[in-house]
Amino acid sequence: MCGLAGILRLDDDNVVGRLEIEPMVAELTPRGPDGTGYYSAAGIGLGHARLSIIDLEGGGQPIHNEDRTVWTVFNGEIFNYVELRRDLERRGHRFYTHSDTEVIVHLYDEYGDDFPGRMNGQFAIALWDTRRRRLLLVRDRPGILPLYFSRQDNRLLFASEVKGLLPAMSNRPELNFAALDQLMTFWAPTSPASLFSGVEEVSPAEMVIVEAGQVRRRRYWEWDFATDRDYLTGSTESLAEELSELLLDATRLRLRADVPVGAYLSGGLDSSGIAALVRHLGHPDLHTFSIGFEDPGLDEREHQVRISKYLDTRHASVLCRHGDIAAIFPQVIRRTEAPILRTAPAPMAILSALVRRHDYKVVLTGEGADEVFGGYDLFKEAKIRQFWARQPESMRRPMLLRRLYPYLDLNQRGGQAYLKRFFGQGLDQPDSPGFSHLPRWITTGKTREFLSSDLRASLPNDPVEGLIATLPESFGTWHPFNRAQYLEAKTLMAGYLLNSQGDRMLMANSVEGRFPFLDHRVIEFANRLHPRHKMRVLNEKYLLKRALAKYLPAETIARFKQPYRAPDIAAFFGSGASPPDYVTECLSVRSLHETGYFDPQRVQHLLRKIEHGRVIGFKDNMAFLAVLSTQLWHRIFIDRQDIPVGQITTSDASNSYS
Repeated sequence: MCGLAGILRLDDDNVVGRLEIEPMVAELTPRGPDGTGYYSAAGIGLGHARLSIIDLEGGGQPIHNEDRTVWTVFNGEIFNYVELRRDLERRGHRFYTHSDTEVIVHLYDEYGDDFPGRMNGQFAIALWDTRRRRLLLVRDRPGILPLYFSRQDNRLLFASEVKGLLPAMSNRPELNFAALDQLMTFWAPTSPASLFSGVEEVSPAEMVIVEAGQVRRRRYWEWDFATDRDYLTGSTESLAEELSELLLDATRLRLRADVPVGAYLSGGLDSSGIAALVRHLGHPDLHTFSIGFEDPGLDEREHQVRISKYLDTRHASVLCRHGDIAAIFPQVIRRTEAPILRTAPAPMAILSALVRRHDYKVVLTGEGADEVFGGYDLFKEAKIRQFWARQPESMRRPMLLRRLYPYLDLNQRGGQAYLKRFFGQGLDQPDSPGFSHLPRWITTGKTREFLSSDLRASLPNDPVEGLIATLPESFGTWHPFNRAQYLEAKTLMAGYLLNSQGDRMLMANSVEGRFPFLDHRVIEFANRLHPRHKMRVLNEKYLLKRALAKYLPAETIARFKQPYRAPDIAAFFGSGASPPDYVTECLSVRSLHETGYFDPQRVQHLLRKIEHGRVIGFKDNMAFLAVLSTQLWHRIFIDRQDIPVGQITTSDASNSYS
């Protein structure tokens, strides 16, 4: 992957000089440490920081068409560029590089604004048409890669990350209160909002067109679902075989590179399945990478080593200790550019450092399978709750939840009350748009109780109501299972998993992640399946398991899903140790008063609970992380302070082993 940045003048034709763009590109160096490139012309300036993956010698950007009337800077990969180039050459287009980037300008010449639909890839694109004097900003379908823009007086600034905009912004950045409110409900702002007031993101599957001083948005693809009339037909065996072939091709395309390609290996079904597909495709000497934890309840190294031996991969692992997370956490927030409610991104940064230490720039990952094929416990919860809602006073139906959470002692006194209080929320409205996610949103939303009274008074509306107002017209016609999938894909996946936990932690060490399960053909196939092919009773990802069964051992297929988690509060206060100085400083009454975001009394009460070992459950963990990471965000991006703690570099992976 790479980093792009640029400036468009909206009301004059003065040349945008390279000196104006260089500071923006410099902020994106981790995304592209292998070189920079610039284009300056009347009214426009483009900049690029390159991570060399394809056409190492000749693929530098910006890239232009034959007559230099169309220019582009691009972050990502067009995986079907070989086939696209062959077709474009037959149509008379002449290429001057061997890079995937060049197909973009020729596709635009050939198909105009419909060109994104031709591409199979993950991308953030800025394209300048000199003839029509129009700028296109385009983002890939699921939202794997980020792209932001901001209107500043007579200029439109754009960059892969917000930090790339900051050097050119005329005003000091400020917190977007509504976006923070959304984050403290959905784990991330809802697109197109960002945490920075006046900065918007290009939404997944969207093209932003800037022409004649006007900015308009156009969606070129949608995460749509079939209904009873048009579900895919056929036997389970035939559908599983079709899915298997589709996943093989998605993986084959994502092995295209002029550098070695490795793979993440968590030990679960999804990453193991991708690694197995790579081996089936004949990819030699596959190198896999994984992370372990000192907490036995979080550690999966036993499963990782077992599947590595089964697939005969060269395997490297890094052990993440509590102190490692605390040491790099401020740098994690600098990379995410947003507060986070869990520490889970931090170990992923340590993992990408391990990849880079082994001289790999590209890894395949199993991310996206849970959203596409219905793998999360949330989908099981929603199914049980729908069943429960038919007889809301039933004492037996909610006890099915014990099958999901056997570690919760729900047979004791109070167990039934807990089920009713937590999972029973919204039972009286089983057809409401947000039914599947209400327990999570309400629980997460309790972190908003820590906001200061002044901030809460300034919030415009309820985040859930705002989200529901943006749902597509066809949403109500979908099966409840598919509605839950849509909400998950549009909130948690795009905003948090692919951003804070995905792209930003990979790019912290200049590593490109590739996601076969998020090939748009795989998504479209899965979205045409009846939900019974995704979840059979409470057996999640049913058809995916059938499709991967011939590549993996039976124990991996049947293994109980263990969600990826990392220590939260324990990472900062574990084993009775004092927290790092930045924690004490950021959460001090003085600091809380200075930012004005949170109620100091509530925060101090939470800290006393932590000190006395009385923290209970997700609510306290999320509240602590929300407050700490927001305070860090303010110091890093508003006050522009450096925090002297550990850096996310390859040195943090020094405790790895093979």
